Amino acid sequence: MSTTASSSTAVRSPTGTSNGNGTQSKSALVPTNNVTTGDGLTVRTRIDPTLTVDDVMKQLCLNLKIKESPSNFALRDDLDELVTNDNLRKKIRNKVNLKLVNAPAREARETADKLRNRGTRDIRLTLFSLQKFIREEAFAREFLDHNGLNELVDVISSTSGNTLAYALTAMQNLMELDYGWATLSDDFILTVVKILSSSQSLINVCRPATAILKKLVEADPSVPGPQAAGSSRTPSTQPGSIYRYGFQVVFEQMRKESGFLETVVNRLGSADTAMAQHSMMLINSLLAHALDDDRWEEFISELERLNVRRAVVRLMSLHTIEDLTSCILDFQANIVRLTYRKKTSYVDPEFVESHAAAFDAIWKCSKLEPDINEDGEEFKWRKLGFETEDVIQEFNHVGVLGLECLRKFVESEPDFSKIILEQLSRPEERRCPIARASNEVVELLSEHWAIFGSEYSTSTTFQPFFLDFQKVHSLATRFFIRMWSESGAANGDFTRVAALVHSQVKVALRRENVRPWHEVEHDFLECEYRAVRDRQMKELELEDDLLSKVPVRNLRAKLYKESFEFVRQQRIQCLLQGAWFVNAIPASSPRETARRPSRPWRFMRLDSGQKYLHYVDSAVKFPVRAGLEDLPDRIDISLISEIATGTCAPPPNVLREQSDIPPSSTLMPSPLSFSLLSAHEGSLADLIAPDQSRWADWTDGLNMLRRDGGHVSSKETAGFVQTLTEIGLKIKLLDLSGEMVEIPSGLVAGPPPTNNDYFFSDLM
Repeated sequence: MSTTASSSTAVRSPTGTSNGNGTQSKSALVPTNNVTTGDGLTVRTRIDPTLTVDDVMKQLCLNLKIKESPSNFALRDDLDELVTNDNLRKKIRNKVNLKLVNAPAREARETADKLRNRGTRDIRLTLFSLQKFIREEAFAREFLDHNGLNELVDVISSTSGNTLAYALTAMQNLMELDYGWATLSDDFILTVVKILSSSQSLINVCRPATAILKKLVEADPSVPGPQAAGSSRTPSTQPGSIYRYGFQVVFEQMRKESGFLETVVNRLGSADTAMAQHSMMLINSLLAHALDDDRWEEFISELERLNVRRAVVRLMSLHTIEDLTSCILDFQANIVRLTYRKKTSYVDPEFVESHAAAFDAIWKCSKLEPDINEDGEEFKWRKLGFETEDVIQEFNHVGVLGLECLRKFVESEPDFSKIILEQLSRPEERRCPIARASNEVVELLSEHWAIFGSEYSTSTTFQPFFLDFQKVHSLATRFFIRMWSESGAANGDFTRVAALVHSQVKVALRRENVRPWHEVEHDFLECEYRAVRDRQMKELELEDDLLSKVPVRNLRAKLYKESFEFVRQQRIQCLLQGAWFVNAIPASSPRETARRPSRPWRFMRLDSGQKYLHYVDSAVKFPVRAGLEDLPDRIDISLISEIATGTCAPPPNVLREQSDIPPSSTLMPSPLSFSLLSAHEGSLADLIAPDQSRWADWTDGLNMLRRDGGHVSSKETAGFVQTLTEIGLKIKLLDLSGEMVEIPSGLVAGPPPTNNDYFFSDLM
């Protein structure tokens, strides 16, 4: 390496010499970088790209006659990015302007000291720098070793305004590391909760505070890191592990601020899109982790009281910015999981107070009195349409979801008592079993919306009607009762009427993302029996009645989960293999400022640990070897908060092969484009896939890697899951139909044993 001050004309090289007439030898062809020192001196430097950064610093300090140890110094570019062995060649090749600065370790020690003595220092400037440098491992480790974390916590607890915003952002960036913040106390968590609870907090304060709480929720000891296909992670209990928080720890502090959750939900309507996005991401994390916690019902009850679903539906209708799409679809996926959890949670009025209260409310709305039959047995719940007086058994298949839906129906129907009396006035065999019909509607809606308990949702569009499940249930239950009356049904016709309702559900809820609610109401309330029956008869000609039986429904649900897991593993395997993409331009960029990238192609591959996306940018495609040797740069998966689609356009004048995306004369978003967005760094990558298949592989595969991801983006993936499910179902049914096995509509369990003096026989 050779250096010279800007006023000097003599240039020396470690391998080349002057030829006597002022011209340089071949070594002079090495690119020249400008290096600015701390005292403002600019030197022109030729750096040998084969050297390490340590060797570069030694030679630079030697040439500049700096007496201090070279280990005290480092190089950064104009954007304060640290020069490392990984990016040194790139900086040299691009002739980037560099700055001679303190080494990260030295900077960290000085920063910790400034925080400790902040009464006499410019704390705001220190924190502004800290939020950038804390992401560097060398800086972070030294900062933590010098008690920097505790000093930062003290600052957060004692400042406000922009100073607090910088401190919170620094903490947020520190928490991107998987070490160093395991000592954060409950008091600190409560401090952050109080900051968010205040309606006076600035937006630039709320954003990092929300991200911090989200990170704490996801630091769950039972889920240490992203769960990928083939992962064998186990709960982390090691001393110093950051995975020691989770939903329960954060929820305990949330309960101390009564207005906290309400404030977060209200911010979903914020005019600041980033604030709405952060709030939605926090709610999603709380939802996802609450469902695995014993106190999930308490949290969900509070969330439902605040009408969070209505707030999200409003976002759907007002939604114009793509940044929120992924968050809304994640919320839908979490509500799918919540609905399944309720459906599979047993009803027990003897031990669960809320269940007993629901039954009391239902009976009160009926305005009936229980009867005693000839055998002295109470005749109560059968009046409402249950088959027995054992209400626990009656809700065996629909669980708490069925109980909540029935309660909502009877409370929202002002003439419910009249409907019940009208049914009781009929001959017993002609009465519509309203309670049983309610449970059947729950089953039909669960099947329609694929409530099968999968970790992910295959819906690629908004589902506002699903988010109002109980309201749709009430409409469909009224429709069931009307069809029963108009068709003159009797006890043996329950399955036939249920089939009519099933047909109408598919029609009324079609194209859910674009249909207005009043059309759904019309389909359920105004459609005539004869029209429904005629349509259903045509459908029966194309369908097999076998598919509507309960055991077959359950089999489909099991196969659906297996199919989804299979497709999920396939998608992640595609990421491990890697693929070429076009480096794109955000569609929001003015066309006149759009320039062709110097390296328009990018190859990306997921590492075996599934923590980083390694990549290389290139002017042309080339054969990439297995492994990561050809991929010098990387993106941390944990930084990706959203995979936005349809966001960027091909760069102008980029030549493509015939199989790739055709050139475009305008900066129009490509349907095969996607962006990897970070909550606080903007876009980490803007890419265009070469075809629909790889676009689906990567957008859905990356969503499945995200810790808070819960949905798929492509209809292709959703279609694969559905197709595999149907093929598997038909193969299973062929085994039975080929043997002429009769599949019952349901199985009735016998009475339980009266004592424990029994055993199961071995059937040969």
